[in-house]
Amino acid sequence: MSDFKLYFGIGIDHILNPEALDHILFVAALCLRYLAKDWRKVVVLVTAFTIGHSVTLALSALGLVHIATRWIEFLIPLTIVATALNNLVQRQDRVEHPSRLPIIYFFALFFGLIHGLAFASTLVSLVGKDELVLPLLAFNLGIEAAQLVVVAAILVISFIFVQLVRIRRIWWVRGASALVLLASLKMAFDRWP
Repeated sequence: MSDFKLYFGIGIDHILNPEALDHILFVAALCLRYLAKDWRKVVVLVTAFTIGHSVTLALSALGLVHIATRWIEFLIPLTIVATALNNLVQRQDRVEHPSRLPIIYFFALFFGLIHGLAFASTLVSLVGKDELVLPLLAFNLGIEAAQLVVVAAILVISFIFVQLVRIRRIWWVRGASALVLLASLKMAFDRWP
């Protein structure tokens, strides 16, 4: 059980430490258009991301998929750029009343595949390739727990700005997305392979 706690904690730390700003920005960009009342949609969104990164996390950790780390680290900010740009071009009615299956769900799934490759390099560097099942499960669950903390924080911040301060929802989504876009463009530039 102590191994499970160890890798669970490493998964949490992988998301919530200051060096994980890229993952925090991505989850933020995914969730900016939602409010607390949209929690079911957010659950589907985060589940799509989880499915994507779980697949490549497992495949990469088992040595079945390998892409150079420098390219993965470069592609991650590009996933944030694409997600933030998608938020910026949304019409007001789409932000206030998201469709049943918006394209952002597919972004979450597909971009989750890219993020999972980065998670795998961290896990394999710690564990090696022997007896990966328990560390893989614990690490992944730690990542999910940390992502839920980020999602909750974004929903609280959105509540404050949209419902308490009364900033129009479209302005909130576009303003926050513009900040995420600028940060991710700088990150992509810094990580150019």
